Amino acid sequence: MAEASKVIHIRNVGHEIAEADLLQLLQPFGAVSKIVMLRAKNQALLQMQDIHSSVSALQYYTTVQPSVRGRNIYMQFSSHQELTTDQSSHGRNSDQDSEPNRILLATIHHMIYPITVEVLHQVFKAYGYVEKIVTFNKSAGFQALIQYQSRQEAVEAFGALHGRNIYDGCCQLDIQYSNLSELQVHYNNDRSRDFTNPSLPTEQRPRSSQQGYPDPGGLYAFQQPGAPYAQMGRAAMIAAAFGGTLPPGVTGTNERCTLIVSNLNTDKINEDKLFNLFSLYGNIVRIKVLRNKPDHALVEMADGFQAELAVHYLKGAMLFGNKLEVNYSKYPTITPAPDAHEYTNSSLNRFNSNVVKNYRHCCAPTKMIHISALPQDISEDTILTHVSEHGSVVGTKLFEVNGKRQALVLFETEEEATEALVSKHASSLEGNTIRISFSQMQSI
Repeated sequence: MAEASKVIHIRNVGHEIAEADLLQLLQPFGAVSKIVMLRAKNQALLQMQDIHSSVSALQYYTTVQPSVRGRNIYMQFSSHQELTTDQSSHGRNSDQDSEPNRILLATIHHMIYPITVEVLHQVFKAYGYVEKIVTFNKSAGFQALIQYQSRQEAVEAFGALHGRNIYDGCCQLDIQYSNLSELQVHYNNDRSRDFTNPSLPTEQRPRSSQQGYPDPGGLYAFQQPGAPYAQMGRAAMIAAAFGGTLPPGVTGTNERCTLIVSNLNTDKINEDKLFNLFSLYGNIVRIKVLRNKPDHALVEMADGFQAELAVHYLKGAMLFGNKLEVNYSKYPTITPAPDAHEYTNSSLNRFNSNVVKNYRHCCAPTKMIHISALPQDISEDTILTHVSEHGSVVGTKLFEVNGKRQALVLFETEEEATEALVSKHASSLEGNTIRISFSQMQSI
């Protein structure tokens, strides 16, 4: 084992992991004095203020696996006893590395959607009063200067937002402190704004159509300023569906969409059955059972949050006698191929409509299934005949909601209910394509 050092060497630091993520893991053990991200190697070096802090951190993380944004990372003492100033420049030129200041310089990477002053204001105002914003294009890409009323507000914004995405999977914020003392704003328009002086002229020009892009006004739903993550995108709608807060253990910050599912029963599983199960937690893009490892499959979800829900609720679930392992894949997507089943345009994807209701119904497998889209004249006996091959049915209930026939079927175990769901969801019953989900009701 390496000699104890103030410097901790961290491996498996993916591109989605920001400095702030690592700081949150290690600051509970003491002050972090320096950090350098080795992006090309997926590594980082982080120097604690003293050896006692670094020893305490590594002792703790030998018993608890550190994980950031769903990715396991690995720590050990570095062979460096000290990081030099050059090393700890965070990968920037030394003349760009400035002391904390109330003005931030933000560079936007992977800018798929246009970023305007309105968008930036929505993002940064969660951390304090934004006085001015100026945007411009440089060789580094699209950049913006954001001036806060106080330095403390800028420091909070830097800590919360550096390395985050404005939109899901793109428009990543790379933030540093500016060495300017005051921004000069001459016009209030979509490229610059002085929020302290609304009477400035607009210098209006025709604005290009942004049809087809997300509406910035509805995109940002932040957690409380200063919270570990500023979750953007559809977070407000999703949190509302879960009763105001995300389920315990769900961060809402994962961006990886592809899952690896293992320990499958190779005699009974196929892509459509996996679709029926995983589509409970989000829309499915494609699924591929691995021919060289037939008890493994890749499942690509529509976005990282839906993938996180699937991992959260299905890890360890029993299906066809096997305990499922569900983890994030190292592959960002599943390449279209003859052996990869395509579901992008499937009408059976549940989250094409009633999105809030579908999130509300997300849960781990239960003993009870809910069946909808039933024929109006269906009988309980017909339903029982359709699903009873999958296990012991304890009870059934047929009822009507808004004139539509629905049913609850209670099995003896969660595994039996799961088998019925994966086998009979989207099956035909007396000419109707029925829909099955888990019910969170405890009894009929």
